Amino acid sequence: MSHPRHELDDLLGHPVRFSIMALLAAATKAEFGFVRDHVEVSDSVLSKQVSALEQAGHVKVHKGFVGKWPRTWLSLTKGGRRAFERHLAALRDIASVEWVEAAGGQG
Repeated sequence: MSHPRHELDDLLGHPVRFSIMALLAAATKAEFGFVRDHVEVSDSVLSKQVSALEQAGHVKVHKGFVGKWPRTWLSLTKGGRRAFERHLAALRDIASVEWVEAAGGQG
């Protein structure tokens, strides 16, 4: 049996990117400012991390207007949701003693 860490997504190992993905996993879409405030980062940090997630195909960026004001919304792609779920499952497996017992160790 291989160690569950092999299932981790390297891109999601970054705390800000993981936090963005976790927030978006709980919503259909979220406005850029909402994500920024909840993840507690600056606009530039969020923009940089969202760009990395978008390039990987994990996040979709939607631009539009509310009245005259430009807005940016973020959402997970289907692939992004699957990647986040796999990553989260791997973290849970690592934190669990079940994989150790399955590998023949003592729990």
